[in-house]
Amino acid sequence: MERKIRIAIADDNSFLIKAVSEKLSFFDDLESRFFAFNGQEFVEKLKANPAIDVILMDIEMPVMNGIETTAWVKKKYPHIKVIMLTVFDNDENIFKAIKAGADGYLLKEIDAKELHDGIVETLNGGAAMTPSIAMKTLRLLRNPMEISDVSEKEEVRLSEREIEVLEQLSRGLSYTLIAENLILSPSTIRKHIENIYKKLQVHSKLEAVQKAKNNNWI
Repeated sequence: MERKIRIAIADDNSFLIKAVSEKLSFFDDLESRFFAFNGQEFVEKLKANPAIDVILMDIEMPVMNGIETTAWVKKKYPHIKVIMLTVFDNDENIFKAIKAGADGYLLKEIDAKELHDGIVETLNGGAAMTPSIAMKTLRLLRNPMEISDVSEKEEVRLSEREIEVLEQLSRGLSYTLIAENLILSPSTIRKHIENIYKKLQVHSKLEAVQKAKNNNWI
């Protein structure tokens, strides 16, 4: 019997960790070894258990984000494959992730079979990418001048968590329901919404949701 593919997950959202773990559980050749809620915690756990084949890495995490963690992993354990698993697909994140050494880039909405196939493909030397990410990557490679001013283009930068909150807001949910869905406190949700209003320069949920839709953030 062949050895199972050993997987570790880094994500600050326990609900999403559970969702990803459930997707992995459908396949006998995959084994989830451990997870961490931020990059620093992940680094410590990986030091204690480096026998990992593939890491599924979130980007927006506290203490140490996914791009910084990926760069550390690739320096210390270059043989371990790192797949970014995120809801955020802006050009700057794609470029920084690739520069940090990421081996693949998938969106969290991916279904179980596609995630499994992406893991196997990456482990076999490929580069698993959601089609929309692959197109953006090709465009960046074809137009390297775009990379230098990518930060200027991303004048408004929302975190993954802020995008998630906006998606929940767009469904007309209350702060309390959003907090329950994202496993956060209502006060934390209010703080995220305050930050969203400041960044988007809006004064209501309706304006925030409309601006997010106009910019294809949700």
